[in-house]
Amino acid sequence: MLKQRLQQKLMQKLSPQQIQLMKLLQVPTLLLDQRIKQEIEENPALEEGEDFQDEVDQQEQDEYENSIETGEDHDDEVSNEDEFDFSDYIDDEEIPEYRLNANNTAVDDESREVPSIAGSSAQEVLLTQLGLRNLSEREQLIARHIIGNIDESGYLQRDIHSLIDDLAFNQNIKSNFAEVLDLLRIIQEFDPPGIGARDLQECLLIQIRRKQPKTKAILHATVMLEKNFNDFTKKHYEKIMKKHSMTEQDLKEAVEEVLKLNPKPGNSLQDSGKAAEYVVPDFILVHNDGEMELTLNSSNAPDLRINRTYSEMFQTMADSKGKADKRQKEALFFVKQKIDSAKWFIDAIKQRQHTLMITMQAILGFQKEYFLTGDETKLRPMILKDIADMVQLDISTISRVANSKYIQTPFGTFLLKEFFSESMQTDKGEEVSTREVKKILQNCIEAESKKKPLTDDELAVILKEKGYNIARRTVAKYREQLDIPVARLRKEL
Repeated sequence: MLKQRLQQKLMQKLSPQQIQLMKLLQVPTLLLDQRIKQEIEENPALEEGEDFQDEVDQQEQDEYENSIETGEDHDDEVSNEDEFDFSDYIDDEEIPEYRLNANNTAVDDESREVPSIAGSSAQEVLLTQLGLRNLSEREQLIARHIIGNIDESGYLQRDIHSLIDDLAFNQNIKSNFAEVLDLLRIIQEFDPPGIGARDLQECLLIQIRRKQPKTKAILHATVMLEKNFNDFTKKHYEKIMKKHSMTEQDLKEAVEEVLKLNPKPGNSLQDSGKAAEYVVPDFILVHNDGEMELTLNSSNAPDLRINRTYSEMFQTMADSKGKADKRQKEALFFVKQKIDSAKWFIDAIKQRQHTLMITMQAILGFQKEYFLTGDETKLRPMILKDIADMVQLDISTISRVANSKYIQTPFGTFLLKEFFSESMQTDKGEEVSTREVKKILQNCIEAESKKKPLTDDELAVILKEKGYNIARRTVAKYREQLDIPVARLRKEL
């Protein structure tokens, strides 16, 4: 049975302004400029530039809105020259497009357009080389299909039997293993060397076989890759030397030749026109006579203002006498909506600047020794709650500030998230940052003998001697987080 009833309840709900601020907080500097440009395009009442003082008075807006609702007339006299004809702005007649175009450039004007580079894709480069081969139409179709299955790294993604099935079902071409393999061999002769390989071993062999002249080191490298590829990848050098009667010097020269090869030849064929990505810092920290000076990147603090035309349009309409008709009310509501939206956006940008600054200043204060010296061992354990308590903001707000934000310091540019770390206790009961332990672990590995690298057990013993009581499993976890391979793979001749 359906019933109707009234119910009262309390609930928290974010206002549109708060939602806008939260979204702006997590946007890095590189994307903030795009976000501002998008807002300016969508809102004609917003523009770049320093703010001016004669903005619309809120009281006048309220008074005029009340007069429209009540139907009362304004008593203020307005001269003819100051009268505002709102129909000029809401005229339904379209203006021809040619009257809106302007060509104010001269022949001698300097062009300041950003130059762009147009490059060829990897597929186009390979297809161009294919066109230089004397192949039949059928062979061209099969070879094109093979090239279409080469990935960005330069490897053939599908095996030959799958390619035969694809050709039969998709292009109605009946082929066989030998024919497809012969065409694959032709493609593997293309540049860059190693393209079209089916695995890493074949990729390296294609490259080493094309090297000229055939020195002793290249011959040894070829044999090593053909006969002992697994031993080479696992760095079982003793087995290789014993099996092929190589001296340690011979093996060292052969390994050096292999290391010169490109394991991902397709990367050199990537579109050269792709724009390079740079890290744009959100904060800039400089040292001045031993004192730290923090500033926001200028892109983080743009000058925005209300469009003067929209402001004057609204004020003139509010001061005009006589009742407003329906069209004028709709137009006035539209102008007011855009002005309010622009004000909210400007306030959100200012609030964003304030939140970023107080959060970063709190981080500087907490990690003062590190930011003065640049020594990672000076980093203190710090979590989001520590900074949230200092600035009296929510943890989620601090997380948004730290997300994708960078700071430029005298000793490098760093992601803010890198300064947050958990804590652990030393054997003396002191709280230290896990970042400090990772740095000491990295220093130990960099100082080790590469002929006999330190195992995780040995690293755990060294850290314990330094006062850090860490288990071998923890050492392995920290080593993996630092992208450092196991001891066997760090071994060098």
